[in-house]
Amino acid sequence: MKLSTRSRYGVRILLELARQSDRLPLQVSVISRQQDIPAKYLEQLIRTLKKADLITSVRGAKGGHILARDPDAISLGAIVRLFEEQHELVRCISSPDVCHMANDCRVRLAWKEATDALYERLDAITIADLLCEPPTPAGKIKGKGAPAT
Repeated sequence: MKLSTRSRYGVRILLELARQSDRLPLQVSVISRQQDIPAKYLEQLIRTLKKADLITSVRGAKGGHILARDPDAISLGAIVRLFEEQHELVRCISSPDVCHMANDCRVRLAWKEATDALYERLDAITIADLLCEPPTPAGKIKGKGAPAT
């Protein structure tokens, strides 16, 4: 699976908003500059994040965007599911009709297990983990359910 810029930028937007410990709204121009995301594209992503109730908007001169949930309640898995059209590593997992061998395919089961493991891990990593947890020497983020080092 190759993650789209929508997923990757969506995580970066939420992380930037989570960095605001004072919970003041951030304007699109600030997020755009801090995360190097084009403002027009950022606005599209923000609409999707608002529809999913992950962020809210504040109007007015000091308006902008803030997180609608605590950073520990937003997982990477939820963000990827929000932005990616295909959630599985291969289409035949959810749409067996795309392959005439799907019903008897042992490899399909392996791809399903790998997809499940991927999302189990992504669901265990939250925006709070990315915010607070410096990478371990091995470069891994602990997250919930991850083995302790």
